Amino acid sequence: MMKILDNFRILAAIGAALILSACSAVGLGGEKLAAAPANASDAAAAAPDYLIGPLDQLEIFVWRAPELSTKVTVRPDGRISTPLVEDMVAAGKTPSKLANDLEGVLREYVRTPEVTVIVSDFSSTYDQQVRVLGEAQQPVALAYQAGMTVLDVMVAVGGLTEFAAGNRAVLIRGQGEDRQSYRLRLDDLLRKGNISANVPVLPGDVILIPESVL
Repeated sequence: MMKILDNFRILAAIGAALILSACSAVGLGGEKLAAAPANASDAAAAAPDYLIGPLDQLEIFVWRAPELSTKVTVRPDGRISTPLVEDMVAAGKTPSKLANDLEGVLREYVRTPEVTVIVSDFSSTYDQQVRVLGEAQQPVALAYQAGMTVLDVMVAVGGLTEFAAGNRAVLIRGQGEDRQSYRLRLDDLLRKGNISANVPVLPGDVILIPESVL
């Protein structure tokens, strides 16, 4: 029993040290930054649904009507055509809204149609992307997907370079007067496997990864 209590005290001390270390983190300009919000449910509630855009590729499934199921690319004018549905506006709609609109048209031909729309390939605008700049293996802009986290983003960009200062990385969220910056602990997450450093991302987020100062 005493050994268990001793181990608990050690773990508590380590946890306290990590918290104090995180609180002392600073941003690129030397300013102290708050940690990025770690509550996935809050982030999911704040994240807007994905809006379909031109050139997005869609998979449309009509239950019990495989002849009406299809794969289409949203045209530059934002419209799509599917079996029995011509020139329907898709751009600017969520996948669920588009599915409902398709069901409305198909009711003229199919009894109680059930449609599912999946975006299989994205060509989204910046406000629907998560961008990674700086010392990532492959700095790119990624299409946001529901439930996406910093770990998902870093896996997609191939991780950090050997010169990256991962624990000085900054997440920039929002625009104009609503813009906020948060610190990220990418070294802890990727190099030490500390899952507590993983946090949700939102559409429009920018992750800046600076170079280590030797």
